[in-house]
Order: sequence, then C-alpha cells, then structure tokens
Amino acid sequence: MLEGFTWFKQSAYLWKGGGLSVYIDPWEVTTSDPADLIVITHAHFDHFSPDDIERVRTPKTVVVAPRDVAQEIPGQVVAVAPGEVLEAAGVHLETVPAYNVAEERLEAHPRANGWVGYLLTLGGHTYYHAGDTDHVPELDRIRTEVAFLPIGGTFTMDVEEAAGLARAISPRLAVPMHYGFVVGAEHDAEDFARLAAPVEVRTLTPLHPFSQ
Repeated sequence: MLEGFTWFKQSAYLWKGGGLSVYIDPWEVTTSDPADLIVITHAHFDHFSPDDIERVRTPKTVVVAPRDVAQEIPGQVVAVAPGEVLEAAGVHLETVPAYNVAEERLEAHPRANGWVGYLLTLGGHTYYHAGDTDHVPELDRIRTEVAFLPIGGTFTMDVEEAAGLARAISPRLAVPMHYGFVVGAEHDAEDFARLAAPVEVRTLTPLHPFSQ
C-alpha cells in the first residue's frame, strides 16, 4: 500500500498511481512530475511552500487547502475547513481537524485556524495524512488503512502520543513522519514502532537525508 509513495522530507509526499500525481504538503520537491492534485494541511513553511507548488503546478492542477492558505494560491483552488467531504481531480477526500491541545504548543496550531488533515482514497486504498496535530478527540473516529502520523514532538504529537493515536484508530499500517528534520530524531521511528504495537509500523526513506 506504500508502493506509490515518495517521501521528500518532513510531511511532504508524492503519490503516483492510476495516471495521477498527488502531492501532499510539497516541500523541497526533487521530482518533476506535474501535479494533478496538491493538498496542503496548513500555513507553516514546511507544509505550505509556494515555490514548490509552482514547481509542480500546471493550469490543470487542482489545489486543496485551508482557507487562509487557499487565498494565497493562484489557479484552481478549493478552500476547505475541517469536516468536509469532496472530490478533486478525481480523488475522494475528507478533511479532519488538526490542532494542538497540549498547553506548551497551543499557539503552534490553534483550533481556530481551521487547519486540517486529510483522508484520501488513492488506488482503492484509504490514507490518513494527519498534518500537524495532537491526539485530539475527533481523530479517534478515523478509519483508514494507512495512517501517516507526526511523531517529532515540540509542535505536534511526540512519539508516545502518536503511538496512542495509532492504537486508537488501528490502521493496517502506521507510517511516522515529521521527524528527523526540523524536530525529532531519526531513531524516534524505532520507538514509535515499539509503542504503537500491535499496529504494524513501516517507515519510508526520505529523498533528503535526515538532519536531526
């Protein structure tokens, strides 16, 4: 289920399959595949990179983004808020909340900003990309085959909190992200795999070398 994914770094991915190229939070993209769909979770620089969007965007590209980000992007743009269901570029999407509840990081991703994670149906499978979030109550209702979860701490869930979310939603696979670059260390993935059991954890190798 991960065969179509390329991990650039942090939370930035490309999925290719069925004649489509779907980018999620593209940042420091190293491929030249033109985008059919780009989805953005929120406004921080390591998730919303206008230069990377322009690198892969074409006149036919659809961009889905929270409202504060959408107003900054030209072209075919769909503004979203948490709790919406839509289809864009032939891809079924659902938006889910992404915000902080831990007191020490409340200002990083305030609930009032309306930032999101996504449930995407790609190649007949469901994938949850959490964006930057804590383990908030609304997420326990998610049902997905694959969950991409931030584990780096500081601005998002840490390893233990992310493992708790993985156990709560029980995907077939959990994939750690948002570690080893801005925050978190490469070895955090090993701790996440141990703490998330019995959920199976698989890691991807980023195209950019880890810097933490």
